[in-house]
Amino acid sequence: MEELEKEIDLLRIELIKIAKETGINSHDTLSYSQKLDELITIYQKSKIDNIQKVDQKSFFHYL
Repeated sequence: MEELEKEIDLLRIELIKIAKETGINSHDTLSYSQKLDELITIYQKSKIDNIQKVDQKSFFHYL
């Protein structure tokens, strides 16, 4: 999870740099943006999965 957070941060920095250099509507900017969206989605899904696992453990703990 920590590795994914680092990758997201690095890609975000790179996206800002590319957008400044090539414009916000350039092909490169849009490609970086899409990749960043994909990584954020993966990150969010893994966070939800972890929360659900904790909730299930807590639920079964009280049975």
